[in-house]
Amino acid sequence: MKEIFHIEYVFDTVSRRSLWNHLTTPPGLSSWFADRVEIQDNKYIFKWNKEQQEAEVIRMKPEINVRYRWLNEDDSVYFEFIIHTIELTGSIALEITDFAEPDEKQDAIGLWDTQVEELKRTLGI
Repeated sequence: MKEIFHIEYVFDTVSRRSLWNHLTTPPGLSSWFADRVEIQDNKYIFKWNKEQQEAEVIRMKPEINVRYRWLNEDDSVYFEFIIHTIELTGSIALEITDFAEPDEKQDAIGLWDTQVEELKRTLGI
């Protein structure tokens, strides 16, 4: 059974709106998360090489959080991006919630680390 996990990344010099656009729009998501992203009938279609997965947005508060649910997964499994400000420094933080099998959790975190490095690069950080 998949377990929930949370990871957080700090972005020192990024606007909330720019980060939000990279988490919710097809051009933004295509720049770091998938090779191509399309929206059809409120479904996000993520494409990597020859693979494709569909997700739906099940919760969204603009510039605060977005939760996606993979359509081929159990209803309780999702991934979520939460943007918040670190009060002490004023930096923007991105918290990611995801699920993985216990023996695949470290690999999943490693994949997010790689993807977020790409996100930071595309944001010019």
